[in-house]
Amino acid sequence: MTNSVKNKDTSCDYSVKPPPLVRNEPAHSVIALTIPADYAGLRLDQALAKLLPNWSRNRLQTWIAENRVILDGQITTIKQKVWGNELIQISPQDTIVESTHVAEDINLNIIHEDDAIIIVNKPAGLVTHPGNGNWQGTLLNALLHHAPQLEVVPRAGIVHRLDKDTSGLLVVAKTIEAQTNLVRQLQQHTVKRDYLALVLGEVTQAGSVDAPIGRHPIHRTKMAVTTKGKSARTHYQVIENFTGCTLLQCSLETGRTHQIRVHLSSIGHSLAGDPVYGGKPGKTGQIIRQLLVSFPRQALHAQKLALTHPQTEQILGWEADAPEDLNNLLQQLRQQSGLEIGE
Repeated sequence: MTNSVKNKDTSCDYSVKPPPLVRNEPAHSVIALTIPADYAGLRLDQALAKLLPNWSRNRLQTWIAENRVILDGQITTIKQKVWGNELIQISPQDTIVESTHVAEDINLNIIHEDDAIIIVNKPAGLVTHPGNGNWQGTLLNALLHHAPQLEVVPRAGIVHRLDKDTSGLLVVAKTIEAQTNLVRQLQQHTVKRDYLALVLGEVTQAGSVDAPIGRHPIHRTKMAVTTKGKSARTHYQVIENFTGCTLLQCSLETGRTHQIRVHLSSIGHSLAGDPVYGGKPGKTGQIIRQLLVSFPRQALHAQKLALTHPQTEQILGWEADAPEDLNNLLQQLRQQSGLEIGE
């Protein structure tokens, strides 16, 4: 299943204080189950992890600690052992959810939606999650308006993020079960994410960057390749060469903050237009140099996304064409590169 879509510009830029606290009262169901006899001797959290694989062990332990898990009519502890045939009742959520996030009627470019997931083609300029002065006008606010039931799902179902000025595809979970399933897929590196990246300099062959990424030791708002960081791997291949720059397809094996931007910068091929990790164009004509310098954002687009559907277990994939601004830049680079070669 593949979709090719056009992007729409719904850029929002708000600099306001967080909105007032909102209290909602969604409906919640109690999960009832019986411990199988062959689970005898397991700790309660171990037994629940086997019975409810779509929830993380961490989440299950939290519910036990918060007295949301009742064992044969009694509250219990994480380390309590089970012996089989006990009745378990679980209340997954509080009866009142408190949130500082409000629903907003913001246009979304949705290319797929079903009972478990939403696939969104995010435009450049749209912040994914509120924070750091962007408390409104975000993808999360838009999702709460589009699907109000997401208010009971952590982060309104957002599983992974794209930077504000990165365009393209991301997946949103509509239930806690789907969210847990997708998070596990990301942890197991089975979600496929391919990006178009226009980089400075001429790259002649495919390659990989395997270098840990962590917070920059001095500039705390930046990320950097550092021995104290978490493992990170990016694979890239050449799609098209221009004079002074190259269009790459980058595939993420891991998903660290700013991973592609940091990794490509570390090998001397910063993204065109990147205000944080960018470099200067090399030797090229004045027109191409100006095109690269004037592009107003990092030239990065999440083009392809593939995953295993949390409910059907089918492998599904989607593709989003490059947005208008990036496509126009590529067309101009093709034209000017041809002119320079002909000179």
